Amino acid sequence: MNAALPIIALAVVLALGLGLWARAGHDMSLEQWTVGGRGFGTMLVFLLMAGEVYTTFTFLGASGWAYGKGGPTYYILCYLCLIYLISYWLLPPVWRYAKQNKLFSQPDFYAAKYESPWLGVLVALVGLVALVPYMVLQLKGLGIIVTTASYGAISPTVAIWIGAATVTAYVMASGVRGSAWNSVIKDVLILSVVVFLGLYLPYHYYGGIEPMFRAIDQAKPGFLALPERGQSASWFASTTLLTALGGWMFPHIFGSVYTAREANVFRRNAVFLPLYQLMLLFVFLAGFAAVLQVPGLKGPDVDLALFKLSIEAFPPWFVGVIGATGVFTALVPGSMILIAGATLVAHNLYRPLRPQATDASIGRLAKLATPLLALVCVGFTLQGGETIVQLLLMGYAFVTQLFPALLTSLMARNPLTKEGAAAGIVVGVGTVAATAIGGHSMTSLFPSLPGAIQDMNIGAVALALNVVVGLLVSLATRRAVSAQAMATK
Repeated sequence: MNAALPIIALAVVLALGLGLWARAGHDMSLEQWTVGGRGFGTMLVFLLMAGEVYTTFTFLGASGWAYGKGGPTYYILCYLCLIYLISYWLLPPVWRYAKQNKLFSQPDFYAAKYESPWLGVLVALVGLVALVPYMVLQLKGLGIIVTTASYGAISPTVAIWIGAATVTAYVMASGVRGSAWNSVIKDVLILSVVVFLGLYLPYHYYGGIEPMFRAIDQAKPGFLALPERGQSASWFASTTLLTALGGWMFPHIFGSVYTAREANVFRRNAVFLPLYQLMLLFVFLAGFAAVLQVPGLKGPDVDLALFKLSIEAFPPWFVGVIGATGVFTALVPGSMILIAGATLVAHNLYRPLRPQATDASIGRLAKLATPLLALVCVGFTLQGGETIVQLLLMGYAFVTQLFPALLTSLMARNPLTKEGAAAGIVVGVGTVAATAIGGHSMTSLFPSLPGAIQDMNIGAVALALNVVVGLLVSLATRRAVSAQAMATK
């Protein structure tokens, strides 16, 4: 048995133990299970949000894209900066409204703001669809991490099942508190490991960061810049905008806002989280270091770049430490996804059908829905072949369609009616789904348009259609209501 395996096993046991311990002294009511009793301070909210943003996508997807794509990778750095800028203004009013109305989930916000329970159901369905690829991302990353770091001793399938069982167990027991306390360990590990890798690997293989980039540019001219077509400047801009607007729209990230003790928590975090995300630069450096040292990785295998290089550079025990870090980057966001998904099923899909259901019965149903949701996600994970970044972009394209209705609901005079909000969401999500299922892109749909337009992210185009349709339907419904009111006078 290699030295990496017991270290990875210890990480799984630690995650499970800490997750179960987190419920001590707390009665796991629906409010405690989903939003931690709305009592988390600045540090716990900081770690919880960082735990949701810095996932296996950061650990494997970002380094894989640096390895496989080069220049376009920097969109990740740009959109995260914009996410935190948006949070400074967006999250405090969302928190205040949720606190006043005792909301539990993202769809609750829409249902209350638009006075439409069925809009809440629509938002819940969109959220569930988007959560699946996000959870698949975590499980897929977990399989890659454990298999590679264990030198093949554990297969991806076994790793995925163990990870899903672990996270399901402590989610059912401790809810969001288990996620929060595991995020403490995760953040300490990932910050230490990623900074070390990002500095050590370029110096070890190239003699420094600048010599590394010179060597890559000489071997692959233009690799470090944006290409003229495909992932060009227009793709970069539209994708950055799409993901920035959708950054707080995932149900598990939106729901974490409710856990805070006060509104100013988010403004303090908006100042410090951008500094924290400088960690991504070190992830990129590790990925770039692998470009010339581990050549030939294609398709989904680019996600292996960081670990392939680490296995060559480090002894098994340190590879085990890297693997243990990766385990936490999968389990923490995975637990939040399961909590959010189970809450959507029990509270936002089942409860409208049974309005007389109590919080206690809804809480029990949410916990029972957790393993079922985990099984669905495991099934998709074992069948999927997309890269980690592709999975993330798919989820973002769906949830960003919820942003216009959220933003307008915070205005003094909302230009959208509930009918307009629903129509915009349906058109936006429908456009993304139709193009994804059909394998279409802007290039295939509009071959005669200029290249800059063809390269735009289809999700951004769907968002524009969403806004236009939402405003037109809202105008029509307001006119219909006015005409009806005039007719009754």
